[in-house]
Amino acid sequence: MLTLQFVPYDEIEDLNSDQRIRKLLRMVKDEKIVLMQGRLKPEEETNLIETTMGGINRTFKGIEMCTIYPEEKGIEILGKLRKGMAQFLVGHREGITIIGPANIIKEIRRDPNKIQLLTTIPSPRKRKSVKSKSVKKVKRRK
Repeated sequence: MLTLQFVPYDEIEDLNSDQRIRKLLRMVKDEKIVLMQGRLKPEEETNLIETTMGGINRTFKGIEMCTIYPEEKGIEILGKLRKGMAQFLVGHREGITIIGPANIIKEIRRDPNKIQLLTTIPSPRKRKSVKSKSVKKVKRRK
């Protein structure tokens, strides 16, 4: 089953960088594709990638990530100044960030008008079967 989880900016706004990264990675490790309002700071993206690389193992293959935000084409200087002031006051709320497990997200394609998320649904994890071993009783010699 494919699960998308929307994370509004209000939910992560008051968290520090490490808490944000841990929260997002916890969701991704639960095999959820996270749709986060806004974007991470460049340092947070770097830390997220570093933390992910340190946590790769047989069951967790890593993450795929993409951030989309509106382009500023044709905006005059006063408009850019207003936009910059608003961003300073409310934070990095513009755009959307998509983060998901690499074993589910195979590719993210984006262009200015759309985004395509190519996924595969992973097969259920197989549990290791435990073989019972026969135990022989050995009589001790006195």
